[in-house]
Amino acid sequence: MEIRDLIYVATATRAGNLAGAARSLGVETSTVSRRIARLEDELGLAIFERGHAGIRLTSGGRAIMAHVKRALAELDAIKVSGVSRGSGDVGEVRLGVRMPPVGEPISSLLDHWHQTQPGVVLTVSEMSDQEMVIALEERRLDAVFMTSHTLWPRATAVPLYRERLVAALPDRHRLSDREGVDWAVLREETLLVQGWDESQAARELYASFLGSGTRFQAHAASKQSIFALVAADFGITLATMSQSEIAFPGITFKPIDEPDAWVEVSLAWLPELEDATVGRFVTYMRDEARSRHLL
Repeated sequence: MEIRDLIYVATATRAGNLAGAARSLGVETSTVSRRIARLEDELGLAIFERGHAGIRLTSGGRAIMAHVKRALAELDAIKVSGVSRGSGDVGEVRLGVRMPPVGEPISSLLDHWHQTQPGVVLTVSEMSDQEMVIALEERRLDAVFMTSHTLWPRATAVPLYRERLVAALPDRHRLSDREGVDWAVLREETLLVQGWDESQAARELYASFLGSGTRFQAHAASKQSIFALVAADFGITLATMSQSEIAFPGITFKPIDEPDAWVEVSLAWLPELEDATVGRFVTYMRDEARSRHLL
């Protein structure tokens, strides 16, 4: 039994005769007759009663036609799903982030993507840099937002935007009354950073600005937990401008008056894992970032 046998039976039923079915299918009448007869032999029952006026379903034919219709409907559904997923119009993008995707420009990028691709589900997982690398390699993530200095050799990446860095200080800190701060005054402080045994990317980034002699204190915790420690006067930290847009009790954010006080954020993925939906997401993010001149 082949799918085209079911198509011949369904077409013949609608046409009411084999000649009409053959014309509709673009084949010879003998081909339709032969395929249906072979199917009847395989099933062990007569599907059609044949007469001068044409054909009509037998009781056994009516019974199998319900299944034929369902099978062909499922085939159509497979084709539609395949076309939709092949074009990237539906599907899922599993996105890894180090920082919550809040503030500009990332918030509006994701919002516009969602408006243009309503059939695509976007799921976000917040992880450390090393966890995102492992999740991509194990195919638990499709793409990640990472600061460019944390990219690893096997990744394919496109830079998307830059974010200014600000200093997060306790409200009662001695620098909280200043309009802005610089690396020299921040170097004298204890810098609280996110850090894990396998990843000290934040410390390495901060040290590139402040120098290795700075007092760092690493915590295997979320940025929100770091902010809580800052508010409790355990030290200070650096944050992106988008993170400073979320009010946090007990913290004052100050601009850093230095030309290099920024980080570059890239979208990274493994090209061999990319499907059509992920490909459209990558292309959109790259092109939209360029059109907005975010770098």
